[in-house]
Amino acid sequence: MDDSKIPKQEILPPSPAGMLPSSPGAAGVPDIIRFAGPDAAQAFDEFFAARIRNRYTRAAYLHAVRRFMAWAVRRCNSIEDITPGMIGNYFDEHPGAVPTRKLHLSAIRSFFDVLVKHGVVKKVNPAASVRGERYEVKEGKTPEISRDQARKLLASILTDTAVGRRDAALIATLIYTAARAGAVAGLRMKHLQWDGKQYTLRFLEKGGKSRLIPVQLKLHGYLLEYLDSLDWKALPADSPLFRSAAGRTGLLTDRPMRNIDVCRMVKRRLKAAGLPDQFSPHSFRVATLTDLLIQGVSLEDAAYLAGHADTRTTRLYDRRKQEVTRGTVEKISI
Repeated sequence: MDDSKIPKQEILPPSPAGMLPSSPGAAGVPDIIRFAGPDAAQAFDEFFAARIRNRYTRAAYLHAVRRFMAWAVRRCNSIEDITPGMIGNYFDEHPGAVPTRKLHLSAIRSFFDVLVKHGVVKKVNPAASVRGERYEVKEGKTPEISRDQARKLLASILTDTAVGRRDAALIATLIYTAARAGAVAGLRMKHLQWDGKQYTLRFLEKGGKSRLIPVQLKLHGYLLEYLDSLDWKALPADSPLFRSAAGRTGLLTDRPMRNIDVCRMVKRRLKAAGLPDQFSPHSFRVATLTDLLIQGVSLEDAAYLAGHADTRTTRLYDRRKQEVTRGTVEKISI
């Protein structure tokens, strides 16, 4: 799945305070799994606690499997009774968007593979023959913030407090590295490195990828202005690069910012700058990649900066065709 983005859950309310379950046992094993015996419970534990290492994927798959099992337990006596037709009927009733339904089918299909392996389901995987819906994305849905809007946003941030300097440096990092919000929030002091010529940032991305990105000259200024107020060279290597704020004091704590903190901060700064609130941290990623492509940077180089294994993913961020469309529409003379 691309960037980011596990589809928004449209079925159940999110977990409190944006927390993701670190263990599937935290909210209990579904009844239909418990009724199937210890082998089923072991399969459940193996799938969610051992096989899936990315916590966001785990949370999404856990939600999908629990929702299906809650539906199934009202329609059959045991997990052995679940048929391909039942799963097909479930997705006929599923109110989620196509990407959400595809993700849920993938989760259910993968979980039944483990149940078959453990002998809980004696026949073939009932989800294996269920077909997902065709869904083709030619352009991403994330709105692109323009170059002038990004400049206006940076210029609107007063840097007379530690929080202001942090926010300017963090937004500049999003812009000048095209990194995801989660990767920026995960930066530690040790990830800012000097190679003898310039600073670099090492990002730990999803899928276990590691990327080393040179610090652009403008970003260099924002980062050092922020870090110089922290006596940063004396800080432990594992301390967070971007720290959370202590309420409305304008001061920073020793705790790291979370992904959700970055998103909320960007929304606050957009509002203060009088810019549309439709933008998000991912909008900077779109803007940066589009800007590079407009300037003639190759698709392969842009994909490498973005950490995309496939250039088809990078094409989803390319908004150059939108400009052509607008230009064409403006020529209508009716």
